[in-house]
Amino acid sequence: MANKKGTGLMIVWVDIPADKEEDFNKWYNEEHLKELLSVPGVLNAARYEATRSGPKHMAVYELENADVVNTDAFKNRPRTEWGQRVSPSLIGTNFMNNVYDMIHPASLSSGVANSDMANALQIGRMDVPPANDEEWNKWYSGVYVPNYEKAPGCIRGRRWRAVRGAPQYATVYEFENESVSETPEWLKQRDIHPDNVRMRDMMTHADGSPGIWRKTFQL
Repeated sequence: MANKKGTGLMIVWVDIPADKEEDFNKWYNEEHLKELLSVPGVLNAARYEATRSGPKHMAVYELENADVVNTDAFKNRPRTEWGQRVSPSLIGTNFMNNVYDMIHPASLSSGVANSDMANALQIGRMDVPPANDEEWNKWYSGVYVPNYEKAPGCIRGRRWRAVRGAPQYATVYEFENESVSETPEWLKQRDIHPDNVRMRDMMTHADGSPGIWRKTFQL
């Protein structure tokens, strides 16, 4: 059985004008996801809509590794007239297309590699000064994410370094539903460790980060 998760991730965000959403969603669901999932190394994909923050539309692609986007099969895939007409880079605003390399966990267990796309995602995107990078990353992967993973409904957290796009880092929490980070069990983890406040002060979040998105479509 082929893996459903890898060590690369591509995330596409965009807002679409209301009068073009119907055609955009139809193209994405009926054509575009199939097109990308036919590319070797694209393991799984799902579409999401924002329930907190934005942009509204988000598509997440699990990649065998981040280099998949540099292959001929990915870069030179044919584009249909439909796709050229409603491509998010052409008709959308707040468009972002970021590619990431996984930095936490260090490797994927078979259980994680074979897990499906989560019902909801919370995604934080942030930068940290170079002088704090080593200490901050050690804390984030060793303390912050593992504590949040204790909250009921949090399936897992994975951390990423951007190889295309900005900011430099992203954290993706997989949730059973979009309300997990509103629960008392989640909220108490925020300051449960004595280093949390100091370490959080080191990072600068992108506008709208963190945001939450709910899964709306998957093949």
